[in-house]
Amino acid sequence: MRSAGAEQKSYVAHLSSLLGRAGRSDAQAFAELHALTIVKMRKTVRAMLSSAADIDDILQDGYLKIWRHAASFDPARASPITWMCTIMRNTAIDALRTAGVPTSELDEALGIPDPADMVTEEFDYASAEPIARAALSRLPEERRQLLALAYLEGESRTRLSERFGVPVGTIKTWLHRSLLAVRKDCLGHAHTIAAAAA
Repeated sequence: MRSAGAEQKSYVAHLSSLLGRAGRSDAQAFAELHALTIVKMRKTVRAMLSSAADIDDILQDGYLKIWRHAASFDPARASPITWMCTIMRNTAIDALRTAGVPTSELDEALGIPDPADMVTEEFDYASAEPIARAALSRLPEERRQLLALAYLEGESRTRLSERFGVPVGTIKTWLHRSLLAVRKDCLGHAHTIAAAAA
């Protein structure tokens, strides 16, 4: 039985292979890539929009850009999912700008390096998962639920505002502070492990 880390590496390698073939105009490979990633891409786009009306159009535009630029994908610089999500986020931001929606907060978020960009083939998923789970477990229940709905279920900030009965600005603040808390907790744990190994 393969470990979760081995399965993750195999999945990443398969997506990278499909992107490489798509970059050589292999439509069948692109169709498979689309089928394997559409749920993740839809959640990525939906999390940025207050309305579901434009999601399909943005997804179509985003996948068209992925098809056109697949040949430029470099697996040594980013994971395939990270690369594709970045294109989808940028496509969504372009659509929001065209509609006259302020995007300064989204621009700031995109300016933060994605940890997945720095993942190498030697990344130890098995070791990292319990650290992240432990950090999340130390958050209040409401904050854990908020993070899950926003980043796993892809609920928009507007829908979260309605669900929790607070303004959208408050939801954004809660998400920002919760992510910072988890990041600080994970980094602290990593430093502790590094110091013990030194």
